[in-house]
Amino acid sequence: MQIVYFTLVAAILYLGASWIVDRIEFAAGRRFKYRSLLFFAVLLTLALASFQLISAYTGNP
Repeated sequence: MQIVYFTLVAAILYLGASWIVDRIEFAAGRRFKYRSLLFFAVLLTLALASFQLISAYTGNP
């Protein structure tokens, strides 16, 4: 069941990271040259945090 949680959260995080990067660019008023690096940083941060929480709540360290 844990793999289902990881898969669902990964899809949601992908969309969420894209939205966050769009909001950051909108606030800056321009497209960033290295947008993919910003996307990677946001996605990695969200994934590490949420996957750790899933592992903790499902009882698998």
